[in-house]
Amino acid sequence: MTDSAKPVRLLGLSGSIRRQSHCTAVLSTLADSLGGKAEMTLFPLNDIPPYDPDLDAENTPAPATALREAIAGAAGLVVISPEYNYGMSGVLKNALDWASRPAMRSPVRGKPILIMTASPAFTGGVRAQHEMRETLSGMMGRVIARPQVVIGTVHEKIKDGRLTDRAALDFALAAIDDLLAEIALLRRAEGF
Repeated sequence: MTDSAKPVRLLGLSGSIRRQSHCTAVLSTLADSLGGKAEMTLFPLNDIPPYDPDLDAENTPAPATALREAIAGAAGLVVISPEYNYGMSGVLKNALDWASRPAMRSPVRGKPILIMTASPAFTGGVRAQHEMRETLSGMMGRVIARPQVVIGTVHEKIKDGRLTDRAALDFALAAIDDLLAEIALLRRAEGF
């Protein structure tokens, strides 16, 4: 199979480490719904330690190194977070801090990124989107420009660990199509 015929490799990051996480359920459902156009692997953030620049300079913890390598190996990222106190989860922010290193040369630099939020609130975590966009853009990631993906009242749209709301699923899948189009455009521009 040629490189152009291989499915695009995406990495999914869920900002929730809860066992019954709505965000992880959304990512899992999306990963299983991509057909052959892409493959999405979910990277669990449970083992990422609190960011410590001293530790990073001396001996980067294996989970943080694994996160950086997973990001480097993906063509694009799908990042979803719950909204905690009008922002992204601390778990996600911490993981992004690890991924942001080395500064100006991190694996996030230039990487196409789709951001999503999900919340039991009817607003769907929309207030966390700004912080996510600012952080990822500050890391020099390429957050794709498109209408925001927010899944409100998510607890009513998840059944048995799956996103079952057709409208929400279709909208999220359309966003992934936009991410894939951005990746294809970037690859053409870079001569891949």
